[in-house]
Amino acid sequence: MLVVMQSDATPEQIERVSQVIRDLGFTPEPIPGKTRTAICVLNNPGAVDPNHFVGLPGVKEAIRVSKPYKLVSRETHRDGTVIRVGQAVIGGGELAVIAGPCAVESEQQALTIARKVKASGASLFRGGAFKPRTSPYSFQGLGEKGLDILVRVREETGLPIVTEAIDHEVCDLVEEKADVIQIGARNMQNYTLLRRAGRAAKPVLLKRGMSATIEEWLMAAEYILNEGNRQVILCERGVRTFAVHMRNTLDLGSIPVVKKLSHLPVLVDPSHAAGIREFVAPLAKGAASVGADGLMIEVHHEPEKALSDGPQSLLPEEFDRLMKEIKR
Repeated sequence: MLVVMQSDATPEQIERVSQVIRDLGFTPEPIPGKTRTAICVLNNPGAVDPNHFVGLPGVKEAIRVSKPYKLVSRETHRDGTVIRVGQAVIGGGELAVIAGPCAVESEQQALTIARKVKASGASLFRGGAFKPRTSPYSFQGLGEKGLDILVRVREETGLPIVTEAIDHEVCDLVEEKADVIQIGARNMQNYTLLRRAGRAAKPVLLKRGMSATIEEWLMAAEYILNEGNRQVILCERGVRTFAVHMRNTLDLGSIPVVKKLSHLPVLVDPSHAAGIREFVAPLAKGAASVGADGLMIEVHHEPEKALSDGPQSLLPEEFDRLMKEIKR
């Protein structure tokens, strides 16, 4: 249920509606808009009778929300959400580009790549300090040392940092040192981690699970918003299908669909979708053309030596060329 207030509704009238919702045993969530405030009714197990609200002073109308996700839905928040991270803007017509290596390997490696991607126009820097890998024998990341390197990258380049929290225990460290908390595809339905990220004071980048439907993806985002964190960025990174010509199948159709269903900004990760360097740029340009709010691209100056995902990482000169093509 969404209770839409009149444009001239007073704070007292908004509070009265909120109190009625609380008296019914539910949770009110006021959502200020450009012209009026709407109040979302949360934690109701079933349909709510609109007659509880129609007729109250300041109420314009009561609308049933048809989607199981409420805070994420464009029904409750018609304007697209814009998230600012330092000087970077995600959403609102801007095309934000997050670039960097899959994993932080050393301070020299991270700084070398960061300087190059910034010169090419990247607005945020990505790099994994904690790496959940398919094989337990693969490089698992530098851990807290990797986070400290990312802090030095930010200090030198000014680029905000995006890095993954692999569990709720690590999330404390990531929130302390990074600018954006990433939740990877393998953790999209790690509800303990989602709730912890929902209590964070930093934006959260939520990747779509490897076999997740759009509704499951949006419901995962709902967990975060329901804990109070409204700064959520969605990221399509390809889903697992029967096809083997690329690492994953990039679902570009999900971008316009999600932007119709939800007010949250949507990024695309063409690197993990392709898995092969030569296909990253075409997928990135396709993502931009269907209305993605940004891109997350892996870049490495020595991909043949990379400890993680070297074959899908663009060389800095390839990234630079892609940035110029996307601008055109």
